[in-house]
Amino acid sequence: MNILTLSHSSVLQEEIDWLNKVLQNRIECYFDPQIKENEAILNSPPELVLETSKYSDFCLMHDLSAAERLVLALMITPSLKPRLLDIFFTKNKDFDRGFTEFGGITGRYHSGFLPTIETALFILAGEDFFKRLQYSEIFQKSHMFARKGLILNIDNKDDEPDTSLPLKLSQEYVAAFIYNQSYTPEFSGSFPAKKLKTKLDWEDLVLSYSVMAQLSELRAWLEFGKETLESEELGKYIKPGYRSLFYGPPGTGKTLTVSLLAKKYNRPVYRVDTSQLVSKYIGETEKNLEKIFQRAEDKDWILFFDEADSLFGNRTEVNDSNDRFANQQTSYLLQRIEDSTNTIILASNLKDNIDEAFLRRFQSVVYFPLPSPKERLQLWLQSFKNCCLSSDVDLEDVANKYEIAGGAIINVIRYAYLMAKRNRSKEIKSKDIDAGVRRELTKEGKSI
Repeated sequence: MNILTLSHSSVLQEEIDWLNKVLQNRIECYFDPQIKENEAILNSPPELVLETSKYSDFCLMHDLSAAERLVLALMITPSLKPRLLDIFFTKNKDFDRGFTEFGGITGRYHSGFLPTIETALFILAGEDFFKRLQYSEIFQKSHMFARKGLILNIDNKDDEPDTSLPLKLSQEYVAAFIYNQSYTPEFSGSFPAKKLKTKLDWEDLVLSYSVMAQLSELRAWLEFGKETLESEELGKYIKPGYRSLFYGPPGTGKTLTVSLLAKKYNRPVYRVDTSQLVSKYIGETEKNLEKIFQRAEDKDWILFFDEADSLFGNRTEVNDSNDRFANQQTSYLLQRIEDSTNTIILASNLKDNIDEAFLRRFQSVVYFPLPSPKERLQLWLQSFKNCCLSSDVDLEDVANKYEIAGGAIINVIRYAYLMAKRNRSKEIKSKDIDAGVRRELTKEGKSI
């Protein structure tokens, strides 16, 4: 076991021991009115040190109060020391049932006591009505715990008091607080985005000088954005986050550029599935998008919206209620991405498809044209560099003759390579390259 793991374990042990002291004092006061509450116990949480664990870093970075830390300790206890909460199974002899004020639920498989908001309020406030209202703020949607998606299922869809909701950490914070690990969310209905990865490096990217120049500000932001926000010269004048539009024909390198930017500057990049976000039901698209932004908040993620036209398209003239709601949705999206602290990149085939109001708020708009003959030759040579070509292959002639995008070139290379394998040939033939090009042009409705 390494030092970091031992330190992390010690932090959690001290937090749970502190919770136990607060809980025991609350129980004693509850069952014996002669005993006075010792507020000093609650207000004296263990001392935390930065870089000891992800748990302590989170508490210190967000300057959590003792009450907020106690709620976190309560949420991790069922996973680490569930018997500590068995005291809440005490029965009310007058009614032959549990005490309502203890809250809690029992799980499907977990045999121990699972705390609810009611449980937390009891430990924090006891029967003090004012304190109960005061501490209830921790469980509101406006609180940082809910905004960051720390507490799972904060929305109550049942006709029951909000205090009956279970206190459960989201998987992201289970990984961080309990296992001291970084968490990579998986694609799901609540998180319709996939992490982009590439085996290529920045040096493998073939773009024109013009495109590279247009990318310079975005690259500078990824490298110096945090430093700029903290600077005395500009920090108070600029908002966090960066927004860029990549547009141009399919296959010209928009997605690859995003992946390589993320790799070069060590940023996770998530490609948002817009088809999963857009809903025909009023308000659902906004809710779906909000889930993405909540998960990304305060993280160094790049959010990549490919085929962004469906989400960020032009507003229409209002002829009926559907047009009005569509325009309201676009206005919401505009405001939401403007408020985001993340780097957001939209991709579209045509710039004119994106609402002008979005473009005015973008820091950069980058056009990805079809590659020139020189760039096409570089792509052909680079992709074929480890392959054996037949003597009849003239890549310079191929590059000059066929005006196709980089994505199409990769498809041609794959086709020609597979044909060579099928024919038991060690060499890639010119005829197979030509056949592959014809296939790609046919897809686009073109001919040689």
